[in-house]
Amino acid sequence: MTDRDRQPEDAAAPTGEPVVSKPYIMPDDPEPGSVETLQKEAAEARDRMLRTLAEMENLRKRTAKEVADARLYGITGFARDVLDIADNLQRALDAVPAEARATADPGLISLIEGVELTERALHSALEKHGVKKLDPQGQKFDPNFHQAMYEVPDPSVPSGTVVQIMQAGYTIGDRVLRPALVGVAKGGAKPAPAANNNESSSAAN
Repeated sequence: MTDRDRQPEDAAAPTGEPVVSKPYIMPDDPEPGSVETLQKEAAEARDRMLRTLAEMENLRKRTAKEVADARLYGITGFARDVLDIADNLQRALDAVPAEARATADPGLISLIEGVELTERALHSALEKHGVKKLDPQGQKFDPNFHQAMYEVPDPSVPSGTVVQIMQAGYTIGDRVLRPALVGVAKGGAKPAPAANNNESSSAAN
């Protein structure tokens, strides 16, 4: 074999494509499919899931409250109309003086008792649906539940006390269905502050 027939051992066969070296990847930029990437994606998915669950829980609570409010306050208009019937029943009873009732014949007494029974049944039905009658007689005037129609000079009670009721008031749930129309005492003694009452109790003890 001649030197011409020999091939150099370190001669590489041509491939036709340039050799490209792999780019360097920073440690904080993991390769796709690596453990760090999967952990990051799992954390993001868990965060999205928790947010979605929180939003769904808030939506459930809002929906439950709206349903409860609709069930309770949905009869507001109807209840207001029924109050006119309750007022008429009360007016019918007030129209009979006490002395006339004492000397009334059995037929009239039965009629009065029937009206009283109807009025009680009506108020019982209203209470089953969350409608309650206000009875502010002797209480301190509260503009949230009462509407003052006039003032009554009455020094025997503290000023601002409800002493007369012109028209009964009603509430439905936590709301005022109709304020009570009342007369308020004027000129009486001022109500004692709560702090003074506490001090008096401490001194008594």
